Amino acid sequence: MIIGVPKEIKTNENRIALVPAGCELLVANGHRVSVERGAGAGSGFNDEQYLTAGATILETPEEVWAAAELIMKVKEPIAVEWPRMRRGQVIYTYFHFAAAEDLTRAVIESGAIAIAYETVQLPNGELPLLTPMSEVAGRMAVQEGAKYLEKVHGGRGVLLGGVPGVAPAKVVIIGGGVVGINAAKMAAGLGANVTILDISLERLRYLDDVLPANVKTIYSNRFNILEAIERADLVVGAVLLPGAKAPHLVTRADLKRMQPGAVIVDVAVDQGGCVETIHPTTHENPTYFVDGILHYGVANMPGGVPRTSTLALTNATLPYGVRLAKKGWRTACREDRSLALGLNVVEGKVVYPGVAEAFGLPLTPLEAVL
Repeated sequence: MIIGVPKEIKTNENRIALVPAGCELLVANGHRVSVERGAGAGSGFNDEQYLTAGATILETPEEVWAAAELIMKVKEPIAVEWPRMRRGQVIYTYFHFAAAEDLTRAVIESGAIAIAYETVQLPNGELPLLTPMSEVAGRMAVQEGAKYLEKVHGGRGVLLGGVPGVAPAKVVIIGGGVVGINAAKMAAGLGANVTILDISLERLRYLDDVLPANVKTIYSNRFNILEAIERADLVVGAVLLPGAKAPHLVTRADLKRMQPGAVIVDVAVDQGGCVETIHPTTHENPTYFVDGILHYGVANMPGGVPRTSTLALTNATLPYGVRLAKKGWRTACREDRSLALGLNVVEGKVVYPGVAEAFGLPLTPLEAVL
């Protein structure tokens, strides 16, 4: 199979979907790998390393897209890339369709096969291709939140861990999944007073067992969320409904209850955000204010630490990519139900319920395309 790896062109996105070691494995298995010139530079991998691994370096993204049967990416194709997609081509990347109707319709019209990292799901409910980036984003959420709490960046001027004689900051984390637990670890490690909310009592029991004493677990309901955010210096949105739009758990009216200069970092922004007033921002212009509350809505947070993120992501995505290349998407998905759940749009048909529901589109049963 011919595998194409174009350079990521979303603003300040420096990750790459395939490292030289992965390229070497695919070439050893008899596949051809084409990498756009300079695609790995942002993550610290140069063209010479890809050439040594057996790849072909192509000069333009158009050449990469035109040649490839399987496109491996990190972020969803943006508008300039949509005309490059074609019928029968497999695109394997993060899509987050439920928050992007224009993208969804563009992929439907292209006839391409869209396999979304974020909906590949193991029998135990784990999302193996979302987990590594959720780990990075959860940890970054606190790192960025701590920075923007500084007065020079518009925050309340609060040090996250406090000092002897001065109370630490109050951090509220809405959602106790992978993002939430990683955010809690970071905030607790810096000495903050942390509250984490979730709707699963089983999950809360687990969090209570494994997290340190300065983390308090609270059942997530409307009353408890409001009570928590009123006192918060930093609120981290960490809610995920796989493949579907995130629910708005903090409304604009709720912001008036918060302390001026408090910071919101909504990691769920890729899926529409769990804060009503969040919208996607970039690493260049990451923040804005609504009603005196500083909002951080960078939609590709892990792109800010591309070396770490690329290595963590490709550790998880490569094994599935090898199967797709070896067996073709249909056979690979028939044999692996977890990978099959990554199928969102197939040759013009929406096959993932969360995407169909988000935009009122007809849903084709997954079995019908397999």
